Amino acid sequence: MDPPRCRWRSVRINGKVFEALTALRERRPRQDLYHSALEVLVPDGRFVIEMTPIPRLGGGEARGVVGEGPVGARWAGRFRIFRYEIRRWRGGVIPDADEAIESPIPVTDDYDRAQRILALVPSVPTPVWGRDELRAGEMWNSNSVISWLLDRAGIDTDQVRPPPNGRAPGWGAGLSVARRSRP
Repeated sequence: MDPPRCRWRSVRINGKVFEALTALRERRPRQDLYHSALEVLVPDGRFVIEMTPIPRLGGGEARGVVGEGPVGARWAGRFRIFRYEIRRWRGGVIPDADEAIESPIPVTDDYDRAQRILALVPSVPTPVWGRDELRAGEMWNSNSVISWLLDRAGIDTDQVRPPPNGRAPGWGAGLSVARRSRP
């Protein structure tokens, strides 16, 4: 079994458990969960921007890693298995892109905004994944990274929504933190 496929299944199962518990606590029906990533096309090439667990193999430079952070608890970040990376990967791939629903969703055709997104990636906050260290009202995760980037680049995020009966936990955290730090 190839490791990325195994990790994807683990994330999918953990997501279903997380959503079931959250829905129970909030007394609402379960919803589908969505993970955000960006594909940016500019004359310099195609870039994939995402937040993902650090794989077993090295080579972060080849994957365009521009930031890292801990998962679950700050102290756990000493161990690779409890760390994530933020990628701005030229020619990168999104391993589960073929599983995406209603995707890709175009968010801009403005070259300057696309360049701004690419320039902003190294400055994305890197708090603990799965926690609300930044006091944004919900946990920080991959959706937070993408919404933070879109908002800081001046893209109207009101038009970007998950499909019906779906949600993207952490999306609001990214928007909240981005709007706090606007110049």
